[in-house]
Amino acid sequence: MTATINTDLQTYKVQQLSLWNAVALLYILLGYFGGITLLCLSSFWLNGLGTLLLTHGLVCSAYLAHDCMHSAVGKGRRLNVLFGNAMLWINGGCYYGFDRLALQHIAHHVQRVDSFTFDIVAAIAQQPRIIRQGILVLEWCYFPIVSFWARWRSLLNPFWDPAKRKEIPRIASLLLIRGTLYIILGIASLKALILYFLAYIAMITVLRWMDAFQHTYEAFPPKSSLPKRDRDYEQAHTFSPLLSSRFPWLNTLVLNFGYHNAHHALMKASWHHLPEIHAQFFLDSDRPTISLIQQLANYHRFRLKRLLCGQGEAVDQDGNFSLEHFFGAVDVSFLMLY
Repeated sequence: MTATINTDLQTYKVQQLSLWNAVALLYILLGYFGGITLLCLSSFWLNGLGTLLLTHGLVCSAYLAHDCMHSAVGKGRRLNVLFGNAMLWINGGCYYGFDRLALQHIAHHVQRVDSFTFDIVAAIAQQPRIIRQGILVLEWCYFPIVSFWARWRSLLNPFWDPAKRKEIPRIASLLLIRGTLYIILGIASLKALILYFLAYIAMITVLRWMDAFQHTYEAFPPKSSLPKRDRDYEQAHTFSPLLSSRFPWLNTLVLNFGYHNAHHALMKASWHHLPEIHAQFFLDSDRPTISLIQQLANYHRFRLKRLLCGQGEAVDQDGNFSLEHFFGAVDVSFLMLY
């Protein structure tokens, strides 16, 4: 099957900025700025609509930035970098820089492993008991404190790592600019600022949920000697958590990110091609899809277990796919530097 997929790759390569990508870009911009506008109004119902619209705009901006990292939004790298930076500015990934995030993410595809500089399980275990319990309580309540911890740790790393001091002016400038914009929003409407924060928390939660059950890759710290993994290993340790198999159009709500086996088979294919690739190569294969109910059940059930024990395993002792010990990943892999 791998050979067939490679042969058909040219069919799905992006040749130009498609109508679907243009629609996604327009929707994200309207959702982001329109959502913020609705947050500032006096109507409770419009505030609720604005929060939902802003949350969805933030989520889609993350997934379109991901496609830009694969140069799958338009023809030529320059256009993808332009749109990718715009999307990262919207969702807060701009502090780390598009090129560095793209390099880290493509390595995930090429090396077929995960990398980390922040071992979340070990870091939680090392905390004093009262802090550890506080973290677990917040995560039990679905407040993604670990995600904020990881982001701020990575963001402030140049301030204590001499090797990264040259990044301080850029990060400090971005913090100043974005911080000023948040202050202006808060002065205009404190309610809008609070609702913006709720929408951002919701975005992180959606991204974490969608990312949780896509892989069971091994994770290694930087500069480790990495094992050689082939395409068969990649597909055997990759899964497709779909919003719906019966109604495929629902998957466009997350820009088809759930078609993850298809994405890893043809990583330069744009999001709107993934359902067709999945139907052509994976619909009748032994690569399991994970239903929405299964995803939500495991995400809820193991929301603390994954923080204490890691992602778990998706294969039982007999080699069969099983969700019983598939705890899931903790955070989003492509919006921050690990």
